[in-house]
Amino acid sequence: MSFFKKMKEKLTGTPEETVTVSGKFKDGLAKTRNQFTSKVNDLVAKYRKVDEDFFEELEEILLQADVGFETVMELMDALRFEVQRKNMKDTAGIQSVISEKLVEIYESGEESSNELNMQVDGLTVILFVGVNGVGKTTTIGKLANRLKSEGKSVLLAAGDTFRAGAIEQLQVWGDRVGVEVIKQSEGSDPAAVMYDAVRAAKSRGVDVLICDTAGRLQNKVNLMNELEKVHRVISREIPNAPHEVLLALDATTGQNALIQAQTFKEATNVTGIVLTKLDGTAKGGIVLAIRNKLHIPVKFVGLGEKMDDLQPFDTEKYVYGLFAEGLEKEESAQKY
Repeated sequence: MSFFKKMKEKLTGTPEETVTVSGKFKDGLAKTRNQFTSKVNDLVAKYRKVDEDFFEELEEILLQADVGFETVMELMDALRFEVQRKNMKDTAGIQSVISEKLVEIYESGEESSNELNMQVDGLTVILFVGVNGVGKTTTIGKLANRLKSEGKSVLLAAGDTFRAGAIEQLQVWGDRVGVEVIKQSEGSDPAAVMYDAVRAAKSRGVDVLICDTAGRLQNKVNLMNELEKVHRVISREIPNAPHEVLLALDATTGQNALIQAQTFKEATNVTGIVLTKLDGTAKGGIVLAIRNKLHIPVKFVGLGEKMDDLQPFDTEKYVYGLFAEGLEKEESAQKY
C-alpha cells in the first residue's frame, strides 16, 4: 500500500484529524513544499528512469531543504536499496517511496516519546529553554492554552528576569489564556522566581507549572550556570523535576537552530524540541536533521500565528505535509 493510501486510511472516519493534516501541517509546510516538492516534481518529470543522475539531483534538493547531510546520505542508501528490491525502472511512485523512507529514518531507534511526560498524580514541571527571539514566550502561552483546554490547571513562572519586557510579555499571555503568572521584579534572581513558583504550584494543587528562562547565548557560561541553578532549585523541591526540558528553536534559522540545539544539549538535559515558525521557512527539512543528528524528539511544531497552531509533532503528518501534492498526483496517475 502506498504512503498516500496509508495516510488516507489512517484518517478515515476522523474529520477533526483530517482537518489537522490538511489544514495545519499541509498549510504550515506550504513554503517548504512549494520549494521542495516543485523541485522534486520537476526532477520526476525530467528523469523518467531512476538512475544515478536522478539520485544525485535528489540529494542536492534534500540538502537545500536543510534535511541534513547525514540524514540525506542515509536516505539515499535506503532509496537505492528499495528501488533495487522493488526493481523500479521508472520514477512513477518514487515520491511515495521517499516519504516512507523519511518516516522510517525519523522513527528508527526511537527511544524517547513525542508525548509530553505528564505526571498522573501531582505536579508536572515543564522548563522552557532557548535563545531570545525564537518565540519561546509565545510558545509557552500557546502550550498553556492547549493544556488548559484539556482540563488541566496551569501556572506560569516568569524566569526570564533580564530581558527587558520579558515578564510583561509573559503576563500578557497569562491574561490572554487565563492563567496566573508567578513573577518578581526585573533583574531579580531567576532561581528565586522558580522557588516561589514551585511552592505556589504545590500549595494550590495545580497540574502543570511552565517555567520561562533567559536566553542570552552570547554569555554562554553564565546562561548555562543559571540554567543549572534553576534546575537544581526545582529538583530540590520536587524530586525528578523538571519532567520536561523543552528547547524552543526557530525553524527559519535552519542550520543555526541545529547549532543552538547542540549547545543547549551539552549544558542541560533537553528532553524535547519545540520547533517554532515552521510555517515561515522554506527549509522545513531541519526537523529531520535535528532528530537524526541529536536524537532528541521534536514534541511540538509551530505552524502559524493562531492559538491552536502549536501542534504535537507527528512524523507521518509532517512527511505528508511535505509531499501532499506530489503524492496526490502519483495516486491520480496510478488510477489511469
